[in-house]
Amino acid sequence: MTHLLIALTIFVCVFASAMLGLYVRTRLPEHHLSDESSSTIKLATGLVATIAALVLGLLTSSAKNSFDTVSADLVRNAVTVLQLDRELAQYGPEAHDLRVSLKQNYAIWVDLLTSGNSNELARLESPEILAHLEDFQRKLTQLSPTTAIQRQMQARALDIADSVFAARSLALLQKRGSLPTLLLIVLVSWLTVIFGTFGLFAPRNATVIFFFLVCALSAAGAIFVILEMDTPLDGIVRVSAAPLQEALQELGK
Repeated sequence: MTHLLIALTIFVCVFASAMLGLYVRTRLPEHHLSDESSSTIKLATGLVATIAALVLGLLTSSAKNSFDTVSADLVRNAVTVLQLDRELAQYGPEAHDLRVSLKQNYAIWVDLLTSGNSNELARLESPEILAHLEDFQRKLTQLSPTTAIQRQMQARALDIADSVFAARSLALLQKRGSLPTLLLIVLVSWLTVIFGTFGLFAPRNATVIFFFLVCALSAAGAIFVILEMDTPLDGIVRVSAAPLQEALQELGK
């Protein structure tokens, strides 16, 4: 909802600047809109538009990288948690309780992660969830292997458990987003200047106003998608939780 409100605010600002440009056009003396003046203003606005396009492309690339990173981390997490369960299964009956605990804790983690609710996502870093993870690792360490094979399996299971929790932590670090607020404000300011200039040199009619409306919606929509992709664990645009849910179904078998 926050991203939608930001996009709506951007739309209002950009469209209003275009309408302001149309109004100012009717109030300015004619010599302010001469060919020389318009050429100079258009050149300056073209420079701003070029910079804005570059920044918008960089923000899109950054948001896409964040989205892909989290998606890859979750897939890696699903694979490693299955590996951990298989190692515990091969260890023997002594690790049965650990397998049950692993599935229960993973089910809670997946439910919170796929909720799409910021309050539920915040619980992923709560002391309660962290205590469950620490308890699992402690019990895994306390296993008493009686053969060389079991000792090897315990060592591999500890390494895999570290990988599972590391991938989990990395995904959580990405959930807050990395888009600088100041850069977003500057970008919106540039768009406002650009659309205001468009309005200044455009004839005042319904067709022009309609296309200003469409272009303002497009600009706001682009920034909305960037904001959504920059926070891939909540909102409308989210990473797929299918690998996690498939892994959860396989645990304990």
